[in-house]
Amino acid sequence: MLKGQLCTVRHLLTADLNTFIALANDLPSRGDYFSTHFKSPETMRKEFMQHGFVSEDSELFVIEDALHHIIGVITHFKSRTPVSREIGYRLFDTELAGRGYVTEACQLMVDYLFNVYQYHRLELLSAPENVGSVRIAQKCGFQAEGVARQAFFIQGRYRDVAVFSLLRPEWEARRL
Repeated sequence: MLKGQLCTVRHLLTADLNTFIALANDLPSRGDYFSTHFKSPETMRKEFMQHGFVSEDSELFVIEDALHHIIGVITHFKSRTPVSREIGYRLFDTELAGRGYVTEACQLMVDYLFNVYQYHRLELLSAPENVGSVRIAQKCGFQAEGVARQAFFIQGRYRDVAVFSLLRPEWEARRL
């Protein structure tokens, strides 16, 4: 469990599963930046029972507020190289945007990944026009690297993706 001032980042528990499935599969809450592709509740339950959404390739955490409500999800997963890891996140309720929950969860995840693993590079991908997500990357010390043109297919069209990275030495320098 990773504890911050605003939120806690923790693994999904069996008791959370029904709530999590409903939140993750709520299509209207996905907004303009997330795919409308979703998994059936049965598939999600099966995957959870097999490995708890934790494997060598990826690890899923929920973000919960001070009242222990699940408000989002943050994950890390394989990237393009063995020394890299990509972080992804989603806030389930857009009314909670701008309150610092995801920024704190992302910083907790960055610290966790650099403290526990030997990764040298962390990456975030975001739609360039997703101002909130770009701001999270910046606040957590990630540097813009460029745009991967039409790299995602979301809601029936190809979309550009901004690529951000944070290197271990940059993270270490921020901690001083």
